[in-house]
Amino acid sequence: MAAEGLITLRSSFGPEETMNRFEAEVRAKGMTVFAHIDHAAGAAAVGLPLRPTDLLIFGAAKGGTPLMQVAQTIGIDLPLKALVWQDEAGTTFLSYNDPAYLTQRHGLSESTNPLVEAMSGAVKAIAAKATMTPE
Repeated sequence: MAAEGLITLRSSFGPEETMNRFEAEVRAKGMTVFAHIDHAAGAAAVGLPLRPTDLLIFGAAKGGTPLMQVAQTIGIDLPLKALVWQDEAGTTFLSYNDPAYLTQRHGLSESTNPLVEAMSGAVKAIAAKATMTPE
């Protein structure tokens, strides 16, 4: 069952390469990487098994700040996050919150639509580059 507001793409690459590609593209777009959390390493540190599960927290103040100026509560969901994970069959996926869903969640006005559409387009393009083999 898919989580509401979550976009998930199947990756053509393994978990490490998918995350490396995603992070490189985030940086190439001039965004800031705020944190990189390797959940599987954390689990291993306490003796628990977990398939690859890697989180990147990223964004740009130029895009997020105007949204927080309208509704500060969106700060709980910003900066943006992307999760690279591997299922039990060994398939790698990349999941991220849909920026349009976040604006609905926090009741942002239609005045933010152009900014949200730009943010959504940027994340969609980054995710596609990270997960798909060029044709």
